[in-house]
Amino acid sequence: MKKLIILIFALYGFTLFAQEKDIKKPEYVIIVNNEIITQEKLGEFGKQGLIKAMNKGVTEDERNKLAKKFGDKIGDREFIIKVDLLTEKEKAELQNQPSSDNKKAIKEKNHNDELNLNINDSAKEFKVQMIDGEIINLSDLKGQVVLVNYWATWCAPCLMEFVEFPEKILEPFKDDNFILIAISIGESKEKVEQKMEKMKKYGVDFNVGIDPTKEIWDKYATGAIPKSFLIDQNGIIKYISIGNSEGNVDKIAKEIKKLFPE
Repeated sequence: MKKLIILIFALYGFTLFAQEKDIKKPEYVIIVNNEIITQEKLGEFGKQGLIKAMNKGVTEDERNKLAKKFGDKIGDREFIIKVDLLTEKEKAELQNQPSSDNKKAIKEKNHNDELNLNINDSAKEFKVQMIDGEIINLSDLKGQVVLVNYWATWCAPCLMEFVEFPEKILEPFKDDNFILIAISIGESKEKVEQKMEKMKKYGVDFNVGIDPTKEIWDKYATGAIPKSFLIDQNGIIKYISIGNSEGNVDKIAKEIKKLFPE
């Protein structure tokens, strides 16, 4: 059971609670059965084998409802984990579910169903407006390595990913021919500007783009965010990142490094 708890905490990124370089890190609020609980209590549920699902982040409507109910206890409203617990009946049935390998295959298939472009495809051309007014055409970036990241202001995993980008992506590759284009989907310029201003307290201070009609997003993918597409110097997609589990940004950084052979 101890190993199970370690796995749960590793999988859902609780190491992000750690403080690094005096930058304040956002912390999740954990909600079970419409009540806020502690990490210790979550660990107890894990030991009992009662955790059915853990969702980092909620929809915008859910976030607003929770903020109304809990007030200041929610803090930064996006950083919410909702935990579903198993009933005793579900716990018994779980023992008869497919093996972990089969579950992994099913999960990968579901992820692939959300992609309109895949590895080794040519990246689709787009023009995006950044919040500082700059207009970027993807076709103008041939010869550069481009990381196109899709996110939204209400998406907790997206924003947690942002907190890691400066140290693990932007700083290491600042002297390389590399550019990050983080594109907010389905949101106004004003809303994105407000969120990015708030994110500065977490050390997040970089330019982002907007895709209010989801025209750019629809060329690349559907379904959940964050999703990132790593595009090489010839405009070919070399790596796709889906979600933001523990170590995800490190994997992206490793793939970027491969495109800059020494």
